[in-house]
Amino acid sequence: MKRPDPGATLVWFRRDFRLTDNPALDYALRQPGPVALAYVYDDHVYGNARPLYWDTGRASKVWLHHTLHVFSQAIAEAGGRLIIRQGWTEETLMELALEVGARRVVWNRLYEPALLLLERRLKRILKSHSITVSTFPGALLHEPDDIHNKQDRPFRVFTPFYRHCQTLEPPAEPAPGVSKLPRYPGAPASESIASLSLLPRQGWHRGMMRHWQPGFRQAAQQLQKFCGQAIHSYTERRDYPDEAGVSALSPCLHFGELSPRQVWHAARAADSGSLTVSAPVAGYLRQLYWREFAHHLLFHFPQTALEPMDQRFRAFPWRVEPTWLRAWQRGETGYPLVDAGMRQLWATGWMHNRVRMVVGSFLVKHLLQHWHAGAEWFQDTLVDADAANNTLGWQWIAGCGADAAPYFRVFNPTLQSEKFDPQGRYLRRWLPELARLDDTHIHKPWQAPPVILQAAGVTLDGNWPPPIVDHATARRRALAAYARIRELPPPA
Repeated sequence: MKRPDPGATLVWFRRDFRLTDNPALDYALRQPGPVALAYVYDDHVYGNARPLYWDTGRASKVWLHHTLHVFSQAIAEAGGRLIIRQGWTEETLMELALEVGARRVVWNRLYEPALLLLERRLKRILKSHSITVSTFPGALLHEPDDIHNKQDRPFRVFTPFYRHCQTLEPPAEPAPGVSKLPRYPGAPASESIASLSLLPRQGWHRGMMRHWQPGFRQAAQQLQKFCGQAIHSYTERRDYPDEAGVSALSPCLHFGELSPRQVWHAARAADSGSLTVSAPVAGYLRQLYWREFAHHLLFHFPQTALEPMDQRFRAFPWRVEPTWLRAWQRGETGYPLVDAGMRQLWATGWMHNRVRMVVGSFLVKHLLQHWHAGAEWFQDTLVDADAANNTLGWQWIAGCGADAAPYFRVFNPTLQSEKFDPQGRYLRRWLPELARLDDTHIHKPWQAPPVILQAAGVTLDGNWPPPIVDHATARRRALAAYARIRELPPPA
């Protein structure tokens, strides 16, 4: 008696470019019949109603180009083949499923509101063709819908969220890597990665990529190196931008080159099997849960993609000053730490977290520019641009989000610079025009005596701009604007 054809299993990769701890891939390899591996590039995946700052940014496209190359090559080395297509996701994936004779389509879940809607549409379309769909949690430690407070509501403040997560079962051990993949017996057409046109024509990406090596193997090595060295001084050195005190694994997590379970277990292993978590490891893991919190919020409060969590901020008197915004984007505000951070961002596609807070605060509080403007710029220029993190971070800085920074917290960029870059090493790296200033005046060149400026080759309003706004004046203006908002009735 002839056995029924089990059909193929189609694995749809999105932001899970790894062969280790990949639940959808692991499930597919356990199914009967052939396995087809696919990636669909859809530059309209968020639809016409998406927030502007959710577009795939230029820096992220560069990273995607390179990680796709590494991933495709790794699949080939393991004996498989990655089928690459581009077009509207629903149509393209459905066509491919029929082409390979798929009876099952599997993928790892993502949680942005538009992507959740896309998944629902896909499930309906596939099931209407008698194709089974299975999805898996591979991007977070915990499913957003599984986390609720005692009132069975989503959390709005990080600390209670974090404490609750500590009461849950520890994340399962990551699954081992796949060393051998079956090759789909047919030869479905595949587009080249170059045809996706992810790289810019101008070539600026070549300088940026000198700072990075995308790919899941390199990410694993970077994680291992961090957990063997810098994690042990994380709490003491994480705020100093001139030091390698942070993991810089955010782009690897965003693109799924690492799973959060890999990061969690590697960090815990850094304590050498101790039952107690050391302060540096606990501090690092707390940042991993901050990422979880960002996705938790966007999942439960999708309106925050466009609107402030605190509705009183819809009446905030944001200013439209294109010249100020442009000066901030170009790193020409006259405040060294702000400008160094923005130039690091432009050159590398990344910025140290402490500096991100300072430049964000400067934009929304010193300059009173809408947080959307900052979110759009970060989305375009960060290699780790992430809708959930971007939304939470900018609303936190602006004071209008969940667990937001107190409205009266206006970072003083000069004091932050003096505290966290006391010898000016970070400033000198990214601001060569100030490199010859001494450790005191490099943080505030507008206060340096003319003879000091002349000796250092610095000319105010020449090769270095004076401060775009006065800190004290800008702070008073921001506090007055925030005070008016706080006088409004609190949101229901």
